[in-house]
This record gives sequence, structure tokens and C-alpha cells, in this order.
Amino acid sequence: MELKLERKLKELFDTDLKHACREQVYTALMAVTGEELKDRETFAGRRKLYYVSAEFLIGKLLSNNLINLGLFEEAKEVLGRYGFSLEEMEEQECEPSLGNGGLGRLAACFLDSIAALGLPGDGVGLNYHEGLFRQRFVRGSQREEKDPWITPDGWLRPTGVHFPVRLGEHMVTSTMYDIDVPGWKGGKNTLHLFDLDTVDESIITDGISFDKTDIQRCLTLFLYPDDSDEAGRLLRVYQQYFMVSNTAQLILKELEERGFDPHQLHEHVVVQINDTHPTMIIPELIRLLMERGLTMDEAIREVEQTCAYTNHTILAEALEKWPMRYLEQAAPLIVPIIRELDERIRTRYADPRVQIIDGDERVHMAHIDIHFGCSVNGVAALHTDILKKSELRHFYELYPKKFNNKTNGITFRRWLLHCNEPLKQLVEELIGPDFKDDSSRLQDLLAWRDDPQVLRRLLEVKQEAKEAFRKDLLQHQGIQICTDSVFDVQVKRLHEYKRQQLNVLYAIRKYLDIKAGILPKRPITMIFGAKAAPAYTIAKDIIHLILCMAKLINSDPDVWPWLRIVMIENYNVTRAAKVIPAADISEQISLASKEASGTGNMKFMLNGAVTLGTLDGANVEICQLVGEENIFLFGKSSDQVMKLYETAGYRSRDYYEDPEIMPLVDFICNKRLLAMGDQKSLIRLYQEIVTKDWFMTLLDLKEYIAVKDRMLEAYEDRESWAKMMLTNIAMSGFFSSDRTIAEYNRDIWHL
Repeated sequence: MELKLERKLKELFDTDLKHACREQVYTALMAVTGEELKDRETFAGRRKLYYVSAEFLIGKLLSNNLINLGLFEEAKEVLGRYGFSLEEMEEQECEPSLGNGGLGRLAACFLDSIAALGLPGDGVGLNYHEGLFRQRFVRGSQREEKDPWITPDGWLRPTGVHFPVRLGEHMVTSTMYDIDVPGWKGGKNTLHLFDLDTVDESIITDGISFDKTDIQRCLTLFLYPDDSDEAGRLLRVYQQYFMVSNTAQLILKELEERGFDPHQLHEHVVVQINDTHPTMIIPELIRLLMERGLTMDEAIREVEQTCAYTNHTILAEALEKWPMRYLEQAAPLIVPIIRELDERIRTRYADPRVQIIDGDERVHMAHIDIHFGCSVNGVAALHTDILKKSELRHFYELYPKKFNNKTNGITFRRWLLHCNEPLKQLVEELIGPDFKDDSSRLQDLLAWRDDPQVLRRLLEVKQEAKEAFRKDLLQHQGIQICTDSVFDVQVKRLHEYKRQQLNVLYAIRKYLDIKAGILPKRPITMIFGAKAAPAYTIAKDIIHLILCMAKLINSDPDVWPWLRIVMIENYNVTRAAKVIPAADISEQISLASKEASGTGNMKFMLNGAVTLGTLDGANVEICQLVGEENIFLFGKSSDQVMKLYETAGYRSRDYYEDPEIMPLVDFICNKRLLAMGDQKSLIRLYQEIVTKDWFMTLLDLKEYIAVKDRMLEAYEDRESWAKMMLTNIAMSGFFSSDRTIAEYNRDIWHL
């Protein structure tokens, strides 16, 4: 590595490691790493996977690539010898802004594990120039700004591959860009990202506003453009069709280059549809196969054996239903195919609940996936069970063999080896290095569960991570926190069902207690991180309340020594890699039945945080693995919650009128908060909770407060807490995405 860096520095800047500046060393290191990637052999086989997703939240790649290339330790040592660090190199790297939350981070983990297992499989998506958005806090509210990330020295490389795509009345020509995905210890796959050369960042005006009707100039500007108006919804359909048309053309191009006939598609190709955004690949593949000489029956037969669908949610708004007139405008070529598919289903099944086009001429995208795919999977045991018994029951009764569960996983090498090196070193010292290849070996840590010295060292590692996060927060936001406090962390997309508002009501309870002289045994630092969709008003109101509470506490000398609230600005993968190792408490408090899986819960567990949560999503499996004595559970069960929805049995006002709850909710409209915040926003949130509260915040509030207080008491027994930490780390190996991908391959892909 040293010799290669010296050569690259000489070639690029006519200098060497002794005399180069930080920026020059960074550029050289990126170039050397890129060359190492280029030399990797691409995985190949007679059957290839295409993982199609609207999001790939891949994060910064320098250290991750070095780890998978086996060069991480060597690079650290060489840089350190000349007064540099990998951390300062990473600071210069732009984070690819290609995802939003769990869906995109999962897709990134899956690409990593597909390569780690040596399977031939590429990701396919879109090359968003400005990503989701960059979040700024201005006067206590979220402001969205563009987030440019594409740089000349980054990982994105043009391929010279182009495809024609008809968008509405216009024929456009795409350009494909690639990012290499190295496997652990060998080989590589690719993330393909499609773009239009006509896209023009200069049309962005205030914040992230732009003319959404100028499709050729705005198509790939942003991930999930604001869909609060018709132009935004139409733009999403244009994006989705552009993504799948390019993907389908790439699949058939590569199939023919590998020497296979389109009549053999399903024997050599598998397509995983990640949520409903890529659904239109089914009719598009059928259309293109028919262009190549297959009959409609033959094309449908090939496609329904090729495509598989992952469902990520039971939320109605996330199961996309597009008006047919949108498709007629944006993707006219596939409209006859969709109508034909709908007609075939109508001849088979009279039940309107399973038809593709409903009475309002809306196309149900998930219905296409289920009818004309070979597999439907949920992403946690509870989620899949709910799909079978409730949300997709009518389909499960038709196709029981199609349904299966694939509990999500994470790239444990990234979320341990990269972001928590002190913990990695301790684990390796205790059980050896084999866990890097096989995460189940982490269970060997249980042999040390009663060793006081190991437990003490584990607490020291956690304290080191807390100090690293303190420095990072001070550097990036100028906020000072106390590392002797409990770090209580809830970082995830801002959505009412994830119930950040429940956590804020606990903060209000603590604030009122402290003002009344009831002090906690130890200071508490409540850490939030989340972006709200630009058009999601209530989610932005929750962010505003969090920031107002932080300001209120910071200005009150009676309270701030005991309680602090921090909201991480522009929460992303980079910030996650700092806060997750530092967390003591992992807040996983979604309303039971609403979180399909979660993956943050797995990352926290791997890094020794203890879960405070409902029995929702993968929390159920975490509890089964660690035992109820090593997790703190509260709240109504998923069955109880679904019963309340079915019977309209939840009235928020009934709970609000409880004398313990009313003062907490009323505090949202406290005079001091209203004076320092936006009255309209705070009053709107208050009224939402009191009169509607669709995701039942108040249902679990009292039990949440009681269990969280008990958890803070438990934290004071440091040795017992360390045992819980160790148990969680030891049992986290099940949640490796290597395991998830092996199951996908065994049951669905057969690569």
C-alpha cells in the first residue's frame, strides 16, 4: 500500500507521503483503492440476480472498500506513520445520497452480502444528483436543501452504456454509471445507476424546489420528489418507469451477451423487486420479450418465474396505487400489458380485493407483483405473519406457496469492524478472528459473561465510543454533552408510527419531574436523528417540538445538568456510524404491527446497546434470542393493536383525559414553548395527538414511562448492565445480512 500511494502521489502531484497535504493523500488513496477494485474479478454464473431498488443508502465507501479488500489495517498503519488518519480521509469523502432510511440501507447491506457470499448479483437503481435532501435546522424547524455528492474523485464511473426509453411522448437516452461492490476477501459485483445527461441542477431554486413538469431536466434530481401535488406524483411514475425500462433492457442485453435465448430468461435471471417502486419491470419485461418474438403467454410465463417481490410495509400509503391516467401519460407502452394482466386476473378471480385495476381506475402495484411473481416475502417473522393473516390474506389463500419470510440483516463487518474498532479489538482478543467470516461465532462471547474484568473492559469500550460521539457532535454542531450521562438514542426516519412523539412526551415528563425537584440518579442525554419527508407536515411538527424542547432545556439551569436533548442534523450513514456505537439505550418504540422489521435495532444490538421496545418487527426475534431479561419491553401486542383498528376501539381523548397524561400533552402548548417556537406547528401537533393520534401514542405512554424509568434504574448496576450488553452482542450474529442473503438464495434465487 505504501509503495502504491507513493507512486500515485508522484503521478498526480509530483510529491510523496512526507510532503503531501491531506487532500493530496486522500485523492491518491481513493485512486489506489479504485485500482484495487478494478483488478477484482466479477462474480459470474449461469444464473444472475438483479436487485432492483429505488434506494441504495450505501454510505461512504472508502473504509468499507478497504475492509473488503483486506487493506484496512495496512492503510491505517501507513497513513499513521506519516501523520495522517483514515478518519480524516473519510471526512473528505462525500456520502452518496442515494437513499432515505431502512429500505435503502438494507439494499446496501444486501449488495455487500451478495458479494461476500460470492454470488453473481448486481444492484440497479437511479443516479439521484441531489439525493433525498440535506437537512438543516433553521429557527427550530427542518429546512431541506440540495445535497450534491457526485465528485470527479468519487466512486461513480461512466460505462458508455446507453438505452432508449420512451417517457410519455418523448424518447430519451439513458446513461449508465457503475459503482463497484467488493466481496469480503475476493471478487466483486456492481451497482448500476441510470441517469439522463439532460438533467440540470440549475433549475433548483429555493431549497429543493424545481419545475417538476420539466421531465428531461429534473428526472433524476431527487429521490422521492415531493408528491403533495399531481406534478410530483407524476414525476415519481416517470422515475419508476425510467428505472425499470433501463433495468429490463440491461437484463436482456446481458442475457444475450452471455449466449442465452430470451425464451430461457427464468433459467438464467432472477429479479428481486425491493418494495413496489420497481413493480413496472414486470409489464416492461413482458413487452420487451414480446418484441423479441415471444407470445404474450410465453412472455408472462418467463417473467412470473423470474421476478420475486419483497414487501416492506403494511402501511397503506406505502403500497403504491397509481391512477391509470398517470401510467398512460408517463409509460404508455406498458398500459396495454397491464390491462391484459388485469383482464387475466379478472377471469380467474371474481374477488375485487385481488384485482390489479380497481373500480377507480387505480393500478395496485403490489397486486401485479403477487400475481405475476414467483415469491412474496416479508422481512421479519411477525411482519410475514401479519401479511398472511391480515394485510395480504386474500392473496395468501390464493398462493400459499409463494409466501415466505426473510428476516432482515445488516452488514456486521461495516457496523462493527469499521465503526467500532475498540469493540472489534476486544471481541477478537476474546474469541479470535473467525467471527469476521461467520457472525454466529459471536456467541462464543457468552463464555465471558461472568468475567468481571471482561465486563469492565466492555464498559470502557462503550465509554470510549461515547467520547468519540461527543467530539463528533461538538465538531459538527457545536453541542457539548456529558459522557457520564445515559445515552438514550432514537435515530430513524421521522414517521408517526415510529413514535418519536412518544419519546418526547417522556422528555416532557422528565423535565417536569426535575423542575419539581425529582432528580434522576444520573443525567440523561436523549439523542434523536431523523429526516421528515418534505410534505409530511406532522412529522416536521414533531421535529419542531424536539428542537423546541432542546432549546427550553438548554436555557434552564435547573434542568440542563440533568437532562439534555440533542437532534443530530442531517442524520445519515456517517452520523449513524458515530452514534450507534455510543448508545446505551436503543429506542425501538413503534406501534406494534407497524414496523415491518427495522435494522437499526440490529446495529444497536451488535454494538452493545440494550433495546427498549415494543414487540414489533424484528424486536420479536431479538427478544427470542437474548431472552426477556436482556431487553425492556412495553406496550400492547400487535394482535391487540390490530383489534383496536378493526373495532375503532381507540379514542385518543379517553387516554388524554388521564390525569397523568394530560399535563404532558398540554405542555406542547406551554407558554414558554409557544413563545420560542412556531405556534401553528405546536398547536397542530397537540390537536393531532388529542383528537386523532392514528398511531396510538397515548395507548402505551404510561407503560413506556414506567419501563423506561425501570431501565434507567437497571443502568446503575453497571456489572449487570454489562452482562446485558455482552449478551446482546453475542446473540446479534443471527442478524447478519450474510444469513439473510443465504436464505434468499436457498429459497428464491438459486444462483
